[in-house]
Amino acid sequence: MLETKFKVVFLFVVLACAAMPIVAILRGTTLTPFEEPIGSTDVAQPEQDSAAKEAPVQEEMVTIPEGPFVRGTESGGFDEQPPRTIYLDAFSIDRYEVTNHQYQQFVLATGHRKPGLPARYAKSGGKVKGTNQPVVYVSWDDATEYCRWKGTRLPTEAEWEKAMRGSDGRLWPWGNKEQANGANWARVQDGYEVSAPVGSFQADKSAYGVMDGAGNVIEWVADWYDETYYKSSPEQNPPSPEYGTYRVLRGGGYTTTGGDVRITSRSKMMPDFRDETIGFRCAISKTGMKEEGEKKSDEFTGNQSSRESKTRPK
Repeated sequence: MLETKFKVVFLFVVLACAAMPIVAILRGTTLTPFEEPIGSTDVAQPEQDSAAKEAPVQEEMVTIPEGPFVRGTESGGFDEQPPRTIYLDAFSIDRYEVTNHQYQQFVLATGHRKPGLPARYAKSGGKVKGTNQPVVYVSWDDATEYCRWKGTRLPTEAEWEKAMRGSDGRLWPWGNKEQANGANWARVQDGYEVSAPVGSFQADKSAYGVMDGAGNVIEWVADWYDETYYKSSPEQNPPSPEYGTYRVLRGGGYTTTGGDVRITSRSKMMPDFRDETIGFRCAISKTGMKEEGEKKSDEFTGNQSSRESKTRPK
């Protein structure tokens, strides 16, 4: 009799376990915070309400003048050596990392996929969705497509380092002396659990006025990663290596600790990887700026001629 009861209980347990995946399928896949259901009536949290009312930061690009700068350092890892004087043509780079608001305009205009947030971060994902927080969970290809849509491109690794480091070989945006609270890192309690609105840390500003190179989020750049490229690259306008397995990431993020917060530090990752600590910014060459200016001038001239022809007496 006891054996029969045991068999019945065991059968119910087996049936319950087998039914769990079916129930999950019927309930549907859990949506990420970036993919809220249409018509959702969830009440927003006070932090989200505040972020929604925040005025978007003004988009700006900073022009980095042509000339030499010191790339690399003897104080870093093997792939940061040797330090060499590199010459770059003039270019412009975003003053701030690309924000959630800016990336959302791209998604709405093109239908490009939204930043992908793993389901395991569903409850905490709202913390990185602020209007002026840097967009995260974007792959190298996502970042490249956004910059192309803006008429720009990802900065080369050399451009990124010069824009953040200046021309005097400093190890941090503010100089050569380490400053624990200089950027949004995981070293001190700075009031931000995750990324901060771009430009929040005034110390984290380069000699050219480019913000958040040392902290906030790590950034994709254009180059393939080559551990020995600092030894073999051209000394003038070094391009990306022709091929590779990983793309380069530069800068520190809000989870960064230890010695890898130097501006010279190099990281690498598979180009399709997406994470809550990785964002990007865009750049454009001097030639590209000239072409864009000529295009806008032609458009203005064409529009002006069209208006004049409509108002000219026949």
